[in-house]
This record gives sequence, structure tokens and C-alpha cells, in this order.
Amino acid sequence: MSIKSKFRQIKKLPDWFYKPLVWILLLWKATLRKEIIDEPGELSDPHPPAVGVAWHNRLLFFPLLFPKEVRRMTCAVISASRDGQYIADLAGQMGVRSIRGSSRKKGYSALHGVLSEIKTGNYVCFTPDGPRGPRYRMSQGPIYAASHLGVPIIPLAINYASFWELNSWDRFQIPKPFSKVTLRLGEKIVIPPDLSPEELERYRLLVEQRLNELSLSGESAAAPGRKS
Repeated sequence: MSIKSKFRQIKKLPDWFYKPLVWILLLWKATLRKEIIDEPGELSDPHPPAVGVAWHNRLLFFPLLFPKEVRRMTCAVISASRDGQYIADLAGQMGVRSIRGSSRKKGYSALHGVLSEIKTGNYVCFTPDGPRGPRYRMSQGPIYAASHLGVPIIPLAINYASFWELNSWDRFQIPKPFSKVTLRLGEKIVIPPDLSPEELERYRLLVEQRLNELSLSGESAAAPGRKS
């Protein structure tokens, strides 16, 4: 059995494994030229609870671009898979708690966790095209949650001026050192309660369109799933 295969059989890595990774990310972040566009003013004057949505391929520096105060009041919904465990543990080292589950796995427990965090007065963040895509296509989960819980949705975009792109389903982006990174928070989108199936789809498309408008980074975000 190869080393890679043995590694993939490990479901949970020790916490110390992630500390060097966080240090590397902090050093990497220090080289980046950062710009923040906060349309709702949420970073300077937080007003949780709310649901945040960001595309899966923009997650590498996602936690570290937010102030510690905001990270402390933020939970991320992360897949219940083995890979999701790695991501959850890394996010935890950066001060972001996680809710495990998705529409495919442990969906009920994830919804219960979202409800608990919203009632506590926290932000809950989704990657609405994860964990398997299609890339840049919004799932209905965040729309349903925001409607059911009576909280707005905040679209979140992380755009890199120059980046490497992995050959993965989401074309995961890694910013090049000394490039510019822009964190952009869009205006809050209010989702009405008791949506019909047709209304749920209409708001899904609305949030998807808004998130794609914010997420332009040298590519056509308006064309979900584009091959490059």
C-alpha cells in the first residue's frame, strides 16, 4: 500500500499536524496585498445572525481574511466526509467552528446545528456548490435555512488577481505570493418565510447570480462550470 493510500485511510489527524499549515498560511497571507469591500458594513459593525455563502474554490484564505471578532461568532457548514474532517480541523485552528453535514450526509444534524448557532446569534457560512459541485451553482440549502430561520443571506467573494488553479472539480484557486486578494461582502439579501417551491428556486437563482457577480476574478463567473 502506498504512503498516499495509507494517509487517505486516516480519518482524523492530530491537532499539531495543522499548526505548521496555519503558520505557512499566515506567512503567505502577509505577502498578499489585501483589499476589503464591505458593502453592508458587517466587518466594522457586525450584526449577526446571518447566513453567509462563498464558492468552494475560494476557501484557502477565507477564515484568515476576517477579523478575529467575526471568526469567533462564525460557524461553517462542512461536509461530513473524511476530507471535510481535514477542512474542519484546519478551520478550527484558524478560529472558525464547524457544523458537520450536508444535503447528502447528516443533513438533519447539520440543520439542527445551524438552528442552534443562529439562535445563539452567530453567523453560519455555507459553500453552496460543495462538496461535489457543479461549480458555481447554488444549492437550495442556504436559501431554505435563511427562509426558515428568518435571517438574511450575505454573499461573500474572495478574488485573487493572480492564482494557480488546481485540476479539481471546483478548479480550486491558490493565490500567488505578492498578488492582490480582495474580500468582498455583498449587500444582505432578505429571504421571505414560507417559500413555495417556485419561490425557493427564484431566490436560489437570485443569490447565485449575485454571488457570481461578486466573484469575478479574471474568469467568467457568469458561466458556471466553465472549462479552462
